[in-house]
Amino acid sequence: MTSDLTLGFSSYSFHAKLSTGEMTLPQVIDWVAASEGEHLELAALSDAADSPIPSIGYDGAAVDRIRTTADGAGVTLSTLAIGADFVTEDPAELATRVARVKAYVDLADRLGIRQLRHDVAPHAPVPGDDTPVFERALHSIVAASKEIAQYAAAKGITTSLENHGFFVQAADRVRRIIHAVDEPNFRTTLDVGNFVCVDEAPEVSVAQNLPYAMVVHFKDFYIRPTDADPGEGWFRSRGGKHLRGAVVGNGDLDLPAIARAIKDSDYRGYASIEFEGWEDCLLGASRGLANARRLLENA
Repeated sequence: MTSDLTLGFSSYSFHAKLSTGEMTLPQVIDWVAASEGEHLELAALSDAADSPIPSIGYDGAAVDRIRTTADGAGVTLSTLAIGADFVTEDPAELATRVARVKAYVDLADRLGIRQLRHDVAPHAPVPGDDTPVFERALHSIVAASKEIAQYAAAKGITTSLENHGFFVQAADRVRRIIHAVDEPNFRTTLDVGNFVCVDEAPEVSVAQNLPYAMVVHFKDFYIRPTDADPGEGWFRSRGGKHLRGAVVGNGDLDLPAIARAIKDSDYRGYASIEFEGWEDCLLGASRGLANARRLLENA
């Protein structure tokens, strides 16, 4: 443990190998057990029964095997992270989407996981000024998140939204939703890197949202100006900067300032390396963990 944080990994760090079948989740669990990581967060990218990460498509026996594997390896399954979209004006459709997320609350409970992150909107940016769109969507986002949080509270599970997807990636929008939901077990998955996707300074936005953090994601990005031409493999921020995933500590984020903000805060809990770079994912995960630990120790 470093600075009262329990450091580990998001399964998304291993997506390159999980998605191709080069590694299975039990193999990832064994790798984490042999590493210096202290927990594993599960990021479910599909509801299908053949998803490499447990989903609502799994039968109970398959879910139980994953929990048994993690228990046997001594790896804590810390958080279950899923996508969700509550931007709809159709009450019946919203109820269907809420019911799906509640099923993931049940799945988390069966896995022994006490934290669930669900998205609240699509990832794609809305062209132009999306403020009026956000204002219209806020009611359904808040209603759905509140109902899910209340359902999860009965099982002792904390829920959260992430600064994830351009529509709710800004720090103030995340906080506005948290305050509107107004449930003690509804918080934020605080990704220290994702703020650059909407051109915010992470060292500022992280400090603003740390009081509401359920879990912290450590990530890094290479950042190039709008008029650069870095070639393939980059994506653009809302304002047009070029971004590419990096090993934590190798990119352009001011991670020393972010580490100081975390260390100086009241946050005590899980922190997950979320590697999205081009390097081999096992190298990216292990080096990212070592760099995050050093950054926190030196903060």
